[in-house]
Amino acid sequence: MRQPGAPTQRAESARGGLHRQLLLIFGLQLVALVLACLMGYYNVAPMGAVLLLIVIVSALAWLAAQRHWRQVRALAQWVDSWHEGQTELQSLHPDHALQHADADVAALARSFQRFANRLAGYNERERNFTRDASHELRSPLTVIKMSTDMLADEAGLSDFGRRSLERIRRATREMEALVEAMLILARETDPGQGEQDFVVNDVLRDELVDAREMLHGHPIELQFEEPATFALHGSPRVFAVLCWQLIRHASQYTGQGTVLVTVLPGAVSVCATAGADHDPHLPGQQGFEYAIARRISERFAWALDLRVQGGNSYVAEIRFPQPLPVH
Repeated sequence: MRQPGAPTQRAESARGGLHRQLLLIFGLQLVALVLACLMGYYNVAPMGAVLLLIVIVSALAWLAAQRHWRQVRALAQWVDSWHEGQTELQSLHPDHALQHADADVAALARSFQRFANRLAGYNERERNFTRDASHELRSPLTVIKMSTDMLADEAGLSDFGRRSLERIRRATREMEALVEAMLILARETDPGQGEQDFVVNDVLRDELVDAREMLHGHPIELQFEEPATFALHGSPRVFAVLCWQLIRHASQYTGQGTVLVTVLPGAVSVCATAGADHDPHLPGQQGFEYAIARRISERFAWALDLRVQGGNSYVAEIRFPQPLPVH
């Protein structure tokens, strides 16, 4: 059974192609102009009448072309009224708006409507997934954190139990950071994530406190230098997750030693130096942490540059295109 509102193939064939109709219009115009020129050349009609005939033929051709081009304009207005976040498409009726349109224009309109419906469905599934994942992943992590806090208050806990408890705590914090990063990347339609003006130095100080706790037990020393101070307009949580991923990547690259985080004018760098027995490699070619950092930097247009200097010096630098002064 034919879908309601969908024209039959016979009706579409009867409309013909827009290019054929335009070809007919301008073909007839050319013939009329040639005849008018011949009439003027052989003095069949006065030159004034010939010029008037040329103007009339050109005006009629332009009006006919405008009549057919109105279909394309209607399609353009219909497409322009749609936006990516729109989920209600009942107001878009291509078969009604283009009821007498050319077959090619009508087919294009229906194809766009199908695409818009698919994209709206994708956006709805994305919102449902991020909402459900945020709740279902964070809830057990919260339970684990509360349980570890209660176990830490137990007086009779052995040294081995306390070491195991600290490992669970560190793994839980790392899992929280990973979940946060994945949810940030999954929210394609909401990149803002609570945008505000924040001071980069303040966010980094707080992040390094948590980073030191998560790296506790590893032969890694975190240092922080701030020869510059600036602010950004964006999500402080997104910025913190990006820096934490680079710190983790630098820590895995060096294995042991010092990881230095430095605030530069309009940029933040993460540097680490590997030991003499370390097999140097270009860390930008591997590492899940760097892959997440790269995707976050691309999402928010924060230029990320990663390189190895002197064979064993890891340097990652994030440059921000619009730093703000700190008042």
